[in-house]
Amino acid sequence: MRSLVTDVLDGVYRELVGDCRGAVADYIPELAVVDPDSFAICLSTCDGTVYEVGDSRKRFAIQSISKPFSYALALADRGLAIVAERVDVEPSGEAFNEISLDPVTERPRNPMINAGAITATSLVTGATADERFERIRSFYSRFAGRELTLDDSMFASEDRTGHRNRAIGYMLRSFGILEEDPEVTLDVYFRQCSIEVDCRDLSLMAATLACSGVQPISGERVLHPALTERVLSVMTTCGMYNAAGDWVTEVGLPAKSGVGGGILAVLPGQIGLAVFSPRLDGYGNSLRGVAACRRISRDLELHVMHVSRAARSVVRASHSVLEAPSRRQRSPGEQAVLRQYGKRARVYELLGDLQFAGVESVIREISLRADKLDVIVLDVRGVDDVAAVARRLLLDLRNELLVAGCDAVLVDPHHALLQSQVADAEENRRVRRFDDLNSAIEFAEDIVISRYADPGVAVKSIEVDDHPLMTALSAEHRAGLLGRLLIRHYEHGDQLVRVNQEPQGLFLILSGMVDMGIAVPGAFDRTRHHLSTFTVGTTFGVVYALARQPYEIDAHAVGPVRAAVLEMTALDQLSEREPDLMLSLLRALVSREFSNLNWIVKSLAAPE
Repeated sequence: MRSLVTDVLDGVYRELVGDCRGAVADYIPELAVVDPDSFAICLSTCDGTVYEVGDSRKRFAIQSISKPFSYALALADRGLAIVAERVDVEPSGEAFNEISLDPVTERPRNPMINAGAITATSLVTGATADERFERIRSFYSRFAGRELTLDDSMFASEDRTGHRNRAIGYMLRSFGILEEDPEVTLDVYFRQCSIEVDCRDLSLMAATLACSGVQPISGERVLHPALTERVLSVMTTCGMYNAAGDWVTEVGLPAKSGVGGGILAVLPGQIGLAVFSPRLDGYGNSLRGVAACRRISRDLELHVMHVSRAARSVVRASHSVLEAPSRRQRSPGEQAVLRQYGKRARVYELLGDLQFAGVESVIREISLRADKLDVIVLDVRGVDDVAAVARRLLLDLRNELLVAGCDAVLVDPHHALLQSQVADAEENRRVRRFDDLNSAIEFAEDIVISRYADPGVAVKSIEVDDHPLMTALSAEHRAGLLGRLLIRHYEHGDQLVRVNQEPQGLFLILSGMVDMGIAVPGAFDRTRHHLSTFTVGTTFGVVYALARQPYEIDAHAVGPVRAAVLEMTALDQLSEREPDLMLSLLRALVSREFSNLNWIVKSLAAPE
């Protein structure tokens, strides 16, 4: 089944791929010769799943996207206090390559502009320039999850034309910000900007920041959570240069751009996003990259101010109906079908908030199993809040599952996912909703039985002599019981028993279904909670009749019902006058209950 998240990214890609505005950077000769029409979008989750569209494996120079990572390494090497003595964290309001310091502090305004980035590079420890660069390259590689390499041609071009950066370096040295020869620092800085990455690398580097410094695929802790928080904070206010205000307002993600055409953005706790497109706007940011991030943030509701609560684990439990069957009393033939095919119906219980990252993991897990499933039950009773994007993606998933031949139903009593009854024009695409999990599991079991059972398995009507309780008795006892049974007919909705009513006897269901439930205490609308369903060949009311206790539940007919009833007076007569028959009846009832228990045990023991 195709990925719905990839579909979203692909829609953005196709919408923007024809936008040829902007121009590639040309102040570095090697940047001027890149393919201006390259375009890629990648999104990585905190569990290491990467969604890619376009030229996602085309390599380019990391350029200024290196800045937050070198700043992070400087923080890890020297500590917050020492780094803060050399670099401020205030937005500059100036171009990224401005030759200036803060007039009050006489320090670079932040580590995301060139002056601050050059200073941060100087603070990375290493006895030589080569050693320092190798530590930087290795550090970046741990974020990306693979060994990154230097583009020698890009480095030569940077070194040959980096006059403005040299001016910044010597300015820093004159103010005592740099304590070494500026040429040594700039050699490392030019090389760090010339490290090759692709869009997939950037998305994983972003996802590592999103995961509080843990690389999603390797599981390695690359950066301490407190330092990750510091880096993301500076990226939020300064990462997009003097367009940072518009970016935070409209996109709302900590981000960093580079003149090589890349943009890296982070939704803490959830995802890393990267875009590559070399044509730049007037601020030096990728023009298509900014547009793509703006659109994706809007469509997937990623704005950091929108996602106000921490992401939670969404899938609380997942199990087949074989592992946790319904309380419906099934015939032996139906039980056999479910033992063989019950794993083709699966329940997913969701918990917490359904934002994009959470629903993405749900969709991915379901999609991986879709070809082995006939029906999915999505239980959203534990869901607190549902973002519009989550609602849209889950409904799209429902449609995709239908195309694949898999049905999907909801347990959604409070309309958390479906705020109103949702139906397509086609009746077969209506979203079926249940108020309780057991009813949904019953429905899922019915689908499996209807698809795989032989024609004679699902019996719709039997005669009294063919009821399993009767066939368990000897011919003599069967004849003795038959004369005491009364045949009764019920219309749809008729009550067989009601709460607090004295026991009426044993009900042998011959046709139709009986729904057993109870009113939810305290519910203003007298909500009724479904407990179980009794079908053809089952016996209802056993415990209450034998214990002689008033009913704590009610039961009503679902469609026309025909039942043979052994009333309480007849039961009393059996106990007094025909103890042998009564004992045989009790044995048959216990045997039937044991059979139901055995069905559940065999279900749990069934092989995968």
